[in-house]
Amino acid sequence: MNDTAVKNAKPKDKEYKLSDGGGLYLLVKPNGSKLWRYKYKLPKEKVLAIGSYPEISLKDARLLHEEARALWARGVDPSQHKQATKGAKRAESANTFQAIATEWLVKFTADQAPEHTDRQKRRLERHVFPWIGGRIIGEIEPPDILAVLRRIEAAGTLETAHRVKTIIGQVFRYAVATGRAVRDQTADLKGALPPAKGNHFAAITDPKEIGALLRAMAGYRGAIETRIALQLSAYLFTRPGELRQMEWAEIEGDVWTIPAEKMKAGRVHVVPLCKQALALLEEMRPLTGKRRYVFPSRTDTKKPMSANTVRSALVRLGYESDTMTAHGFRALASTRLYEMGFHSELIERQLAHTVGNEVRRAYDRSQHLDQRTAMMQQWADYLDSLRDGAQVIPIRRATS
Repeated sequence: MNDTAVKNAKPKDKEYKLSDGGGLYLLVKPNGSKLWRYKYKLPKEKVLAIGSYPEISLKDARLLHEEARALWARGVDPSQHKQATKGAKRAESANTFQAIATEWLVKFTADQAPEHTDRQKRRLERHVFPWIGGRIIGEIEPPDILAVLRRIEAAGTLETAHRVKTIIGQVFRYAVATGRAVRDQTADLKGALPPAKGNHFAAITDPKEIGALLRAMAGYRGAIETRIALQLSAYLFTRPGELRQMEWAEIEGDVWTIPAEKMKAGRVHVVPLCKQALALLEEMRPLTGKRRYVFPSRTDTKKPMSANTVRSALVRLGYESDTMTAHGFRALASTRLYEMGFHSELIERQLAHTVGNEVRRAYDRSQHLDQRTAMMQQWADYLDSLRDGAQVIPIRRATS
């Protein structure tokens, strides 16, 4: 057989073979396709599919035929060897960092806001996959990951480097859980990157992203108490410790009075309760209404909810500590309320920050409560509109 004979072989009514010797032949099908085959006995007669022409030339077919005959000579079945090789390649492909990261994105971001999942995917595609995406995850070492992070840092986006490190760590932990890695290699990189500046309490402040966060919280699939604590964190924006220590006895009508001993500044703090907050509290009442705390600990009902509960819930929703924190709801509210035009004294008073002297603070408590109540209801309505997908443009409110 030669190249010309192979090229000029025409289809017939029935398939036929052109032999090249040693069991190698070209099978010509009635539809015009030409297929390379190798017939051998081990111990029964079998046929190995080598490939099709012209994708595989006569020269290449002969080389592949020689490799198959060498296996046959050693007593190895070429067909079984081919299947085993394909299986190994599939397994190897499934164990690359990119394959595992893609699998993780699908399985473990279902509860996240779509916008957040898209950001994670873009960061992986831009900063990680080009460098280590094709590597077997079990072969990736801390220096390989650090090289990825250094490239991001060198571009002047240190905060992004920290976030990418967090994502890589999540992928590694998923690989460990599914038996494709031994350990999270990012654990050895603690302190390898300089800390990102001004990131004590990360917070989301963009209205579109706030809406996505609120939708994610409303759809939280964990404990009801945790979901309500998340939602109240947004509506009331008190300090996390104040919220988790909320007691039923402190709630009277539409006001929550936090005693001085629970406050950072050591002064009584009055929190107006919007309609949405009252509805959430009524949802909680059948669960914990006969206990001291609105959010009791699940292990000891005489104690309040753990300080990590809300933070862990945010992480579960896909919001790592460098994106959004429990304390970040205060910055979120402060930023947007200022943009909406509310008076600074009302905002600071609601945040329980020090405002003026003792006389002025007494005035605030007695005269500003009605104004703060109105502000808090408008704030809750604004959050609901963002949650529902409205494109809300903040309107300046009366500041007097």
